[in-house]
Amino acid sequence: MSDLVHLLPLWEDLRKAGTEYVLATVVAVEGSGYRKPGARMIISADGRRAGTVSGGCLEGEVARKAFWHTENGPTLRRYSTASEDGEVPFGMGCGGIIHLLLERSDTADPLLRWLAANFAQRLPSAVATILEGEWIGQRAFWPSKSLDNIQSPIAAGLSHAVQQSFDSGSSFSQQIQTDLQIATVRAEWIAPRPGLFIFGAGDDAIPLVRQARQLGWYIAVADGRTHLATRTRFPEADDLFVLSPEAFQSGDFPAEILSTDAAVLMTHSLQQDTQVLGHLLRKDLAYLGILGPPHRTSEILLTLAANLNVPVAQIDRYIETWMARLHGPMGLDLGGDTPAEIALSILAEIQLNRNRASGISLREKRRLRGESGSPHYHLLKS
Repeated sequence: MSDLVHLLPLWEDLRKAGTEYVLATVVAVEGSGYRKPGARMIISADGRRAGTVSGGCLEGEVARKAFWHTENGPTLRRYSTASEDGEVPFGMGCGGIIHLLLERSDTADPLLRWLAANFAQRLPSAVATILEGEWIGQRAFWPSKSLDNIQSPIAAGLSHAVQQSFDSGSSFSQQIQTDLQIATVRAEWIAPRPGLFIFGAGDDAIPLVRQARQLGWYIAVADGRTHLATRTRFPEADDLFVLSPEAFQSGDFPAEILSTDAAVLMTHSLQQDTQVLGHLLRKDLAYLGILGPPHRTSEILLTLAANLNVPVAQIDRYIETWMARLHGPMGLDLGGDTPAEIALSILAEIQLNRNRASGISLREKRRLRGESGSPHYHLLKS
């Protein structure tokens, strides 16, 4: 869903101007593919486009014929990136097949309105789309229960699919059986927009905000210092908060922090970090990190234990529990010590934790899977 930060501004411009567009959505990938199902791209009638459906080589071909392919309504198109008849279609050569649903504004607009609303509110959602036959492009949304725009033969099947996707938090394809025919439906789970709460508006927070913006995350910056927490310094942030001493003391922050969010402490103030951390440790967060050496974090945790009147005999247990939840020092060991390099290491660790990934190189991952041998061996032998 974070792709929408790049796609929605163009859609909003086109909607206001009444300009026709085509929405391309990846609905299936066979073999290798740069983008996964759910990736989207908008192609406008005036030549503009936003979003991607491949590594960059397929977009031009899709845009060139998008309006021609959709003259008679939504259509499912197959794009091969494998070598066929001695040629490499679209200049990619990735070895996979990408299936795209192409549709014009009339069927795409309700979807984009739905995505935009949930994106802004950072809500989880699900959508089920018919991919073939006379009902191609018809959809059901969840948690909305309205199926008024869906024809009765497929309403029940779509409703079941979209509810199943929402409840399970997963995406899948299945077939809907009616008295007339069998239709393929793609149910897509859409996670809430990831959030990054940065407590601290120093110079080292600036590259962190800029890099996170490229990932499409919701970004909030909070600090108690009015001369640092300014829109001039952080134009890319979604929200900017100047926290009063009372707010730091009570933990009454202006924006809601979700369990899927990440929070980082980098105020360079022991008092601010201690106050904020005391409240964040009570929350269920996807990631909680703090900048600074271990002895500084230990000092903060000892202060928190004292503030909570933790018995001396239990202090070690409390701190051990807190440290198990806390990434401190935060970031991966990528080398480098500039603010931009530190920001990259922090975002890399957050991304790794969000996706429960291994963090090993893709080359090493390939080796561990037993995929040995040069990928170019067959070319060398020919």
